[in-house]
Amino acid sequence: KMAAAAGNRCIDMSLAALQRQDPYIFHIVDVASQVALYTFSQRDNEWEKTDVEGTLFVYARSASPRHGFTIMNRLSVENRTEPITKDLDFQLQDPFLLYRNAQLFSLGQATPTRLPLILNPNQLACLSMASGSTMR
Repeated sequence: KMAAAAGNRCIDMSLAALQRQDPYIFHIVDVASQVALYTFSQRDNEWEKTDVEGTLFVYARSASPRHGFTIMNRLSVENRTEPITKDLDFQLQDPFLLYRNAQLFSLGQATPTRLPLILNPNQLACLSMASGSTMR
């Protein structure tokens, strides 16, 4: 019970931090404790790590768009926030979750030795469908 209470306190603190950025966030759907954001370089034809790394929060909002995700960046004050809309495409390429808005990005766990799946793909597919996004 104490571990559950401590976990709930952490979620409550994280929810409060997210709500300072976006007051419409009302529920944290899922959390990945350590992820890194990569972007695809067309010039070099390879993935390049960005300066965004930290905890990933997938959340529900009381206004449109109804879902989104934020990486609370540990490397700088610039967090990465994306609304989950019909314009956001996801593709699972284990061990990465690729997403595309205007650019192509990849989310991977920041541990270089093993990059397991970050989000539950069924849950993400449900959020994607609810928001009109596509997942391949």
